[in-house]
Order: sequence, then structure tokens, then C-alpha cells
Amino acid sequence: MFTAYRRWRRQQAAANFEVDDPTWQRVEATLPFLDFLEPAERGRLRALTLEFLADKQIAGARGLEVDNDMRLAIALQACLPILNLGLDAYDDWVGIVVYPGDFVVPRNITDDAGVVHEYEDPVLGEAWQGGPVVISWFDDANDIDGINVVLHEFAHKLDMRSGEPDGMPELPAGMDEREWAREFSDAYADLCSRVDQSEDSPLDPYATESPAEFFAVMSEAFFETPLLLQEEYPNVYAQLVRFYRLDPALGELRMSEAGHA
Repeated sequence: MFTAYRRWRRQQAAANFEVDDPTWQRVEATLPFLDFLEPAERGRLRALTLEFLADKQIAGARGLEVDNDMRLAIALQACLPILNLGLDAYDDWVGIVVYPGDFVVPRNITDDAGVVHEYEDPVLGEAWQGGPVVISWFDDANDIDGINVVLHEFAHKLDMRSGEPDGMPELPAGMDEREWAREFSDAYADLCSRVDQSEDSPLDPYATESPAEFFAVMSEAFFETPLLLQEEYPNVYAQLVRFYRLDPALGELRMSEAGHA
């Protein structure tokens, strides 16, 4: 009952958010990876985005002023992965912190002798278990295909719903955890081998850092460069189609055929 009440409150709050068509179109034009969506899906994404904006707090850091276009762009990207999962997939946190460019996170590591070494790690984004999502903002962030810090960090948030991020998010009913684990494990091992042997890969080698990063990077590629991911790791792509209940590669092919008609 509480979940239903929370959804009702979100929907009521979203009704107070107004975004005119020129603004939607201007911001969506900066996110070409949304183009695969059918008109009805685009409408649902807009409605979900308004609920997201009513439910979450987005704040700038280091003097960054987050304007309405930035806020809308972040929300659209955050909502794309949950278009068919629902906003409840993000119900265990509230805040988003936006930095102007990359930022550093203090970390420490203990060596074999038990000595603790402290260092600063420059990062583009970070998702905290039960806490905020921290992302970098670049005006030209969409110039690099396959790299998307918002999609990446929100994929981590989905992964964290089942505990510490490990590349195994809560799967929808009907999906087989063993099949998911097998396909992702095989692809992860393959990419790690290719990177270790200095082979060129069109996918971001950061995916080899851990199974959790592999899932996040594959999610980026799924939405940003779906045909590439489908070619490189078709079984991983097929698992993500079932998980996100979207098929960006099919949408791109449909658009390509329409363009040549």
C-alpha cells in the first residue's frame, strides 16, 4: 500500500511540472540515442521523466548552476533504462550531485605489509549504495559514442538494488540468473583477455575493471551503440534486451530502413 501511495504522490507532484514542447525537443535533440524510441515510448519517457524530477533532488557542486535544460537532460537519460522497469527501481535514494567536469574521490589501499596508502582518484561519476548519484557534466558529453556517465552510474544503481554491485542486478520475472551469469561471465573473460593482449576493442576497456563495471559499460553501449554491442557480444545484448525490455538495435535498423525508403 505504501508503494502505491508513493507512486500516487509522485504522479501528483509531476502534474505541477510543466515543460513545453520546444524545450523537450531542444533537450532531446542533444540525446540522439533516444531516437530509436517509438512515439508512444517517447511519450511514456516524458511522463516518467516528470515523475523523476518531482521525486529526486538535483544539485550542482563546486559552484555549478544546474539549469533547467541540464536537469531535464539528466532526468531523460536516467529514466531511459527504467522506462519499462518503473521509477520504483530508484526508490532507495533521492539525490543527484553534478560536478562541472571530473572530480577526485579520496581513497585508500592497504599493501601486503599492512601499510595504508591514501590517494586521490579522478573520476567522472560515482554511485553510492543507498546514497546519491554523483556525475560530471560536460557541455560536449555526447560527442563520444558509447561513453555516457549518466547511463553508467544509473546502471550501477540498478545493480545495487540486489546488494553490493557485482554485475548481477535484480532480474525481471522470467529471466534466468544462471543464463545471465554465464553470458556475462564469458563476455567479461573474453574482453579481459583481449585487453590484456593489447587487442583493439571498440568497447570501453574500463569494463574490465570488475563485473560491476562490465555491466555498467555494457549498459552504456546498449543504449549508445547498440549495433556495435550486438555484433561484439550478441548474447550479452540479448540479455540486456530482456532486462531493459527495449531493443535499441532493432530501432536503429528500423530508422535506417525508413531513411532509405
